[in-house]
Amino acid sequence: MPRKKDGMKYELFTRPTKGEDGKPLLYARPALGIKYSLRSFDDFCHKYRAMHAGEMTRALEAFVDVAAIMMQDGARIETPLGSFAPKLRLDGDYTDPKKVKSKNVRYAGIEFIPSKQFVEALGDRIERGFLQVGQPAGTDQMQDSEAMEEALRKSLRRGYTTVRNFCYYSGLKYYTARRYLMHLCEGEKPRLRKRKEGSVMHYLPVDGAGSGFA
Repeated sequence: MPRKKDGMKYELFTRPTKGEDGKPLLYARPALGIKYSLRSFDDFCHKYRAMHAGEMTRALEAFVDVAAIMMQDGARIETPLGSFAPKLRLDGDYTDPKKVKSKNVRYAGIEFIPSKQFVEALGDRIERGFLQVGQPAGTDQMQDSEAMEEALRKSLRRGYTTVRNFCYYSGLKYYTARRYLMHLCEGEKPRLRKRKEGSVMHYLPVDGAGSGFA
């Protein structure tokens, strides 16, 4: 049977959890490829969608401006692309609503939920299936539990770690390292907890999570 040579390229990455054979479970992610600029997007619309040159750029710039005005009070905007709404976060961990004041609330970005129309439009375009490139990333490191524990211990020397810091010590790629840390924040007895500092997520040991983090 001839080897498949076309389709959307994807890479395989390892998850922190393991399958019945004791090996890390895998997940797929589109392989990093071409990135189109707004100018390229605009040019395509001009050439193939009968739009005036610069029309798409002006429309999107206007959308950003007007959407910010409409969303400043917490509104959600629904479009053919999907819906947009402000995301909020608290500046710490709270369990008592009475202790949360307005000063404790922070703006945390924009939540985007793609529309069914947009999701189906892309799905209809993926006609050639998928094509794997490369080998699963992080497999060797993830199978060595002692090495992963040592990498985690070293990355937590400052009392917390970040995805990029953990990447440095573990040798994992960014997305695999993030999933590994996220996994340690889950379950009935999580070993780590998350706290966002500016635009960077910090991962801190949970009190009583056990030794190995010193």
